[in-house]
Amino acid sequence: MNYENLKKKLEGCYVTVPTPFKDINNLPLNFDALKDYVEFLLGNGLDRENCTLLFGGAAGDFSAMSFEERSSLAIEGSKIVNGRVPIALGGQTTNTQELEKLAIIAKDYGYDFLQVSCPFYFQHTEDDFLEYIRAASEAASEVGIILYNTFWTSTSVSNQLIERIKDLQNIVGLKWATPRTDSMEFEDVTSTYSGRFTIIDNNLFFPYSAMKPLNATAFEVHMCNFWPEWGAKLINEVKNKNFEEIARMMIEEAMPFYKLWVEIETDYTSGDGYLDKLCMELTGLPSSRCRPPTRDIREKYRQRTLDYMKKIKVPHLKLNE
Repeated sequence: MNYENLKKKLEGCYVTVPTPFKDINNLPLNFDALKDYVEFLLGNGLDRENCTLLFGGAAGDFSAMSFEERSSLAIEGSKIVNGRVPIALGGQTTNTQELEKLAIIAKDYGYDFLQVSCPFYFQHTEDDFLEYIRAASEAASEVGIILYNTFWTSTSVSNQLIERIKDLQNIVGLKWATPRTDSMEFEDVTSTYSGRFTIIDNNLFFPYSAMKPLNATAFEVHMCNFWPEWGAKLINEVKNKNFEEIARMMIEEAMPFYKLWVEIETDYTSGDGYLDKLCMELTGLPSSRCRPPTRDIREKYRQRTLDYMKKIKVPHLKLNE
């Protein structure tokens, strides 16, 4: 495994690809639509120099799929991409055996990365989490492990835990998505470990996070799913250190998207990928609802979402209601 090469590959937009379903009974997986998604992304500005595609992440409906479906999604996603850009597989689960199986699938089907967060449901300890990470690392030693710190799990990633795992040879990235506090954990971790790992900012702190001494070099960008050129421009501005333009993009174009998402979360499942999917549907992509228990937002929020997309001039908008 070329460690530095994997770290470099991870830089750029980190794009969680929503999992499409057929809008019929039982909402089966729709791999024809998945192919359309990938071709849309890679045909409109995203490439191996500026993005990694994540399959089976949180906004990719992993929690509503069986293990067999997650496996088939991983295999199909790899086949569709066919080496054109780096790819990551979501490894979130509640048990080590499934994680090891996902790690082996990632290895066997050419994934560059496996995203691993602490198991959810039970209150696990850092020692539990350490063994869990080590199991994934050993099951697929050639796959880069992304350690994902998120509030959806039972244990947060501390500096002490990072110190304990940093010598595992294939831990290449830290993805950070926990609320900022007065103790400034994000700034502490990013400034301390950005030389060792590729930092993925999932807290929307860019352009701040891209500045020295934080030096985050990867960014979770949901807007890529309906406006891939936006993500490509973001990475170009980061490389050119044009922080004022990034701030404008975030305030004028990204902030309304996330404010709408937060509003939807007051009455619908928190954290699911429904707004990505609705925006994609409004660009003409074959989309679907998320699986239950998440309810369908489309009828209630279609016009609001369309108005937002018109206001920020999303280039691929197909509906003119």
